[in-house]
Amino acid sequence: MRLRLRSGALSAGCLLAEALGVALFLRGFFPLPVRSVSRGEARAEPPAEPAPPGTGIASNWTKIPPPLFRKVVIVLIDALRDDFVFGSKGKQFMPYTTQVVEKGTSYSFIAEAKPPTVTMPRIKALMTGSIPGFIDVVVNLNSPALMTDNLIWQAKAAGKRIIFYGDDTWVKLFPKHFVEYDGTTSFFVSDFTEVDDNVTRHLDRVLKREDWDLLILHYLGLDHIGHVTGPNSPLVGPKLREMDNILKKIHISLLSKEGEASLPSLLVVCGDHGMSETGSHGGSSEGEVHTPLLFISSAFEKKSGPLTQLELVQQTDLASTLAVGLGLPISRNNVGNIILPVVGSRTMREQLRFLHMNGFQLSTLLQENTPAYGKDLGYEQFKIAEKSHGNWIKLYLEGNNSEILLNLGKKVLKQYLEALRTLSSSLSKQVAQYDMYSMMVGTVIIMEVLLLLLLSVPKALSSRAEFEVPLSPPFFSLLFYLMCLMLCAIHVIVCTSAESLCYFCSMSWLTAVGVMMLISALMCGILSAVGKILENSRLPLKNAGASNSSWSEVDVLILAGTIGHVLSLGASSFIEEEHQTWYFLINTLCLALCQELCRNHFLLKECDLQLGTTVKQNFDSIGEASECRNIDVQAASDSKLGKAASSAEFVKGSDKWISLASPWIILICCRLLRSLNQTGVQWAHRPDFGHWLTSSEHKSELSVLAAVSLVMIFVLVQRRCSLVSKIAMALGLLGVYSYRAAIGNVVFPWQRDSKDISKGITEARFVYVFVLGIVFTGTKDLLKSQVISADSSVKSTGLWEVYSGLVLLSALLFRPHNLPVLVFCLLIQTVMTKYIWRPLKFDAAQITIMHYWFGQAFFYFQGNSNGIATVDVSAGFVGLESYVEIPAIFLTAFATYAGPLLWAIHLLCYLSSEVSRQTLWKGTGRPTRDEIVLKLLNGVFNN
Repeated sequence: MRLRLRSGALSAGCLLAEALGVALFLRGFFPLPVRSVSRGEARAEPPAEPAPPGTGIASNWTKIPPPLFRKVVIVLIDALRDDFVFGSKGKQFMPYTTQVVEKGTSYSFIAEAKPPTVTMPRIKALMTGSIPGFIDVVVNLNSPALMTDNLIWQAKAAGKRIIFYGDDTWVKLFPKHFVEYDGTTSFFVSDFTEVDDNVTRHLDRVLKREDWDLLILHYLGLDHIGHVTGPNSPLVGPKLREMDNILKKIHISLLSKEGEASLPSLLVVCGDHGMSETGSHGGSSEGEVHTPLLFISSAFEKKSGPLTQLELVQQTDLASTLAVGLGLPISRNNVGNIILPVVGSRTMREQLRFLHMNGFQLSTLLQENTPAYGKDLGYEQFKIAEKSHGNWIKLYLEGNNSEILLNLGKKVLKQYLEALRTLSSSLSKQVAQYDMYSMMVGTVIIMEVLLLLLLSVPKALSSRAEFEVPLSPPFFSLLFYLMCLMLCAIHVIVCTSAESLCYFCSMSWLTAVGVMMLISALMCGILSAVGKILENSRLPLKNAGASNSSWSEVDVLILAGTIGHVLSLGASSFIEEEHQTWYFLINTLCLALCQELCRNHFLLKECDLQLGTTVKQNFDSIGEASECRNIDVQAASDSKLGKAASSAEFVKGSDKWISLASPWIILICCRLLRSLNQTGVQWAHRPDFGHWLTSSEHKSELSVLAAVSLVMIFVLVQRRCSLVSKIAMALGLLGVYSYRAAIGNVVFPWQRDSKDISKGITEARFVYVFVLGIVFTGTKDLLKSQVISADSSVKSTGLWEVYSGLVLLSALLFRPHNLPVLVFCLLIQTVMTKYIWRPLKFDAAQITIMHYWFGQAFFYFQGNSNGIATVDVSAGFVGLESYVEIPAIFLTAFATYAGPLLWAIHLLCYLSSEVSRQTLWKGTGRPTRDEIVLKLLNGVFNN
């Protein structure tokens, strides 16, 4: 008994199974942070000083030490790289800050931010001292309230009055925590000035007041400039000078209000993340993870010499340092260490007390997350340091003020610092502990579904798209039950032996057994499909004359390349440099296609040429009888004889040499595109042609290239559009250039100054009108082909209209230097359609995989990578006056995946056009193509 599934039912089932596998894999891939506690449990009593050894001696330090600073101002400058302050740009554009760093009362550090280097996870790290995971990138667009213990909550609970101005992500993370706030959306990256002016306008009024303890300012303009124009933009310098003036105003105001008896104030200057060489962020390059961290206060000693080598600290160290500075408990989820120089002016007993509190908090967090915490090196080091601390307290309480006490205190400090580093490292590593069992189960399901789809492709493309699933054969039934039992046994062993439960083990047993049954059923389906293929492969042996099962070099390459790419994703280095894999595959494919073209043009046997001539003569006679003389010979048949006839005719054509040169043309185009944008990890920092074009000195060259590219796009796209769409496309491309000129990327020949630079909202919306018009026209034709008429040519035209509209949208969203990527995409598609795919008579499966390969390659030709740092966020705000979530997400996603999407839609257009060509001659009283070929072949063999 066999169950027959139509292709639609099979696809739906595979899609559901694939979604389940991906969900399990992602759940295991995104590690959970170290265990957190609720806010109610966070207000635990602080640890007392270590008890000194012996009897009759006790310490009276059981409470949190008093605050070190009266007021604290945190100035967070979004995307502030360390070289913007400590490098040449800092000396040039931030003179006051540079003077304070080199000769003032300050401490300077380079803070290392852990990936993902995006705003919301970095704010969490700064205020909780924990390390957020990559899953936080997903919720970055809609930040929920932070429910775990953090510095802001501790300050509010202690009665501190907090004021905030800037990025509204803070307001979402800490609702009802600020006595006064003014949030500004951080996602409208086209705004360079208003987003910062909205923060600065409150400064004069707030600095005169005394009714606050903690002031937080988050400036966004520098980050927006980086997203749109990059770190080397001429706009960066004025923005840094603006930030320098603001820091000067705050510092002078704080110094003027410090009395002799009051505590000093503290100014903290930091960045949440840096920016890459392209102006984006999110990855792990040095420019993205290294940010400046400045502590400026009159409590510190004044520097006398030049700036020396800066110490590298972790960004998570700020939370614990500010906690002791404000007299607050250290957050229970903190994994950072106190930055000792900030508290170095206090007495030895106070310094030891701060480090002991930090070590006690880290060791407690370790106990909550590691069953075998007693064997951890950091925990052992902390216990040794705690014991030495007790000995120091004993000498101190006995009134010993000798050098022995000082030396012992320094030794205990060193022990504590070593223990803190080890504890912090142990806790940080837990964030990178993946749920391997859930990942493996998800991977098995994904691979089984992909293999089943691969085996069912030939049937899915046939006229009877059915897939047979065996139900009753004893072999498959026994195999199914054995696999279920084996997988359930493995599940029991893994879930009972693991030290910590994984996500898949935490699911109900009924659900887990259902997943095991799904895996077993998929395996049985795969074995059944393999058996059916092997059975069918023996049938042609009965009719050797009809055998056509040999694989060409292109077939072997396509299969081996696809499987090899999948296997390469098992190594992180191949994922980081995945673009190299696709570049190699498409280059090799071009060489294989060149060989195939040469074989078809030059290696045809003489009998095949004579056969082709005879076929053509019979074909012409049949065409005269049926009044169908214009039938396309190249699409006449899928048999070898049909291919021989079409190839023989094609050899005689004038396009022969263009066809032979087409693979080399594609190779040249791909090589030029590789030089346009460097991507990946290892070589992303190297200069490329795109950097040369986007520099301010070469704006004229970029303008000429953009104009030529837009003209070429029109030439390549308009060939199959209606007259109305052609006019709309021409006006839309003119609007694209006008938009780029309005925002200052390119220039008009008669306008070379930048006085009229705007946001280009009107120009972009002008283009959107034509995009929607062209897409609407194509959609109307598609609906017409499905509802009113069954004419496949109408459907093909409608698909091409939709494709043309998306090309116009891509031209609007692409940076000007990336317009050649769009031109070469259209050019390669045109060349391959006319001179490779149709002459060589590739089937649908081969065409599909080739489209997939080139789509993936063009994803990297755009400059994208597998890191989120290369996502062009500015594309999501083209034509928008303010941040609107849904359009911004759609435009950003479309601009990022434009390459694969355009190739996928072109695949639909190509297959639809081929169907239209094959059904062109079906009609009343006229022979179909199959009938023509049958008569043609009968005439050949009769002769």
